[in-house]
Amino acid sequence: MDSFTIGILGTIAMVVLVFAGVRVFYAAAVVGLVGLVSMIGWEAGAGMAGTIPHSKSVTYTLSVLPMFILIGFLAFHAGLTTALFAAGRAWLGWMPGGLAVATIMAATGFAAVSGASTATAAVFSRVAIPDMLNAGYDKRLAAGVVAAGGTLATLIPPSALLVIYAIIVEESVGALLVAGFLPGLVSALIYVLLIVGMAKFNPKLAGPIRSHTWRERWKSLPGTTPIIAVVVIIFSAMYFGWATPTEAGALGAFVVFVLALAHGMRWRGLKDALLETAKLTVMIFSIIWGVLMFVRFLGFAGLPDAFAKWVVALDVPPLAILICILLFYVVLGMFMDAIGMLLLTLPVVYPAVIALGYDSIWFGIIVVKMAEICLITPPIGLNCFVVNGVRPDIPLSTVFRGIFPFFIADVITVGVFIAFPEIILWLPKTMNMG
Repeated sequence: MDSFTIGILGTIAMVVLVFAGVRVFYAAAVVGLVGLVSMIGWEAGAGMAGTIPHSKSVTYTLSVLPMFILIGFLAFHAGLTTALFAAGRAWLGWMPGGLAVATIMAATGFAAVSGASTATAAVFSRVAIPDMLNAGYDKRLAAGVVAAGGTLATLIPPSALLVIYAIIVEESVGALLVAGFLPGLVSALIYVLLIVGMAKFNPKLAGPIRSHTWRERWKSLPGTTPIIAVVVIIFSAMYFGWATPTEAGALGAFVVFVLALAHGMRWRGLKDALLETAKLTVMIFSIIWGVLMFVRFLGFAGLPDAFAKWVVALDVPPLAILICILLFYVVLGMFMDAIGMLLLTLPVVYPAVIALGYDSIWFGIIVVKMAEICLITPPIGLNCFVVNGVRPDIPLSTVFRGIFPFFIADVITVGVFIAFPEIILWLPKTMNMG
């Protein structure tokens, strides 16, 4: 049996295992190992698979992940997010759907110090949903806002998914993280416009509008200083080239740690933050190890090159092919987590997209935005499960109904990024890469 046929059979086996419920790490590692052994023999195949965990773990680029993850958990356990929501409520409460708008803006701020969307959804399920329900908001809107707001953490730097994308396609981590800043803000703005429109069209969805005094507004700002300081430090360091992403992440983690201590974080909170950082980091690294075994197998089989040549040879406009690829991500995201989905598809899809003439950084933002959509798409919709887990009084079916308008908003946002690529590419083009 030739290598290409083995590659096809291995890919089919991988899909079957994933849809059967086997974790991506195990499925990818087993198929990758068996495939390599089938093509190059036991000694060479097993030896190659055995070196991947070490060779990838010692990559300097990967060291940025635990730094970014630690920032988010330190901010969470120090309670720095409550002040963001309070400030958003004071300044934006006068708008239709003001509390929901405040939730989106506060989630945007927290996303800028946390690369974990589920953590963002969990935090605001506790902080924002009680206030919205007490103000008379419909449960669907309250739950949908929090689940959608959590997805912003996958796009706004520091983003673990953007780092993983950069590692897979060997792109600049700093450029990708900077590129995610404006698209993240545009995504948040489109959410805000959606909420205001929904509240105006159907006032029963949102509670009565409540204005705050200027004194209350100014008084709410000092509590947001820690988050703003970390955002400015991380973004400025990467944009102006003062530090590598890992150095910027380490500096950000130190600043959050000091601010957390100043806000009264005790040993228990620090211990929980460190343990959760370690657990999430190990999980992500394990997925990377397993999937990279599968990727190495695909490379030996020649599938990525064959797929790229086939796509380029199609007598179809590149935009039509891109749309088909994005629709494939929507379907795949209904059954897989975002990290596994990117790791499994990019080795095959990325060469084809680049061969069609699309920019690597631009496609990275687009594909991570598609991963955002997957976080709120049933039946997996991880953020929806998080909201339901924190607020069991809100049925999962209600959360999924509440998220549907935000799914439409995300589709529109992807369309905007495709029509106006400079939204993504402007900042990376102007940054100092030194």
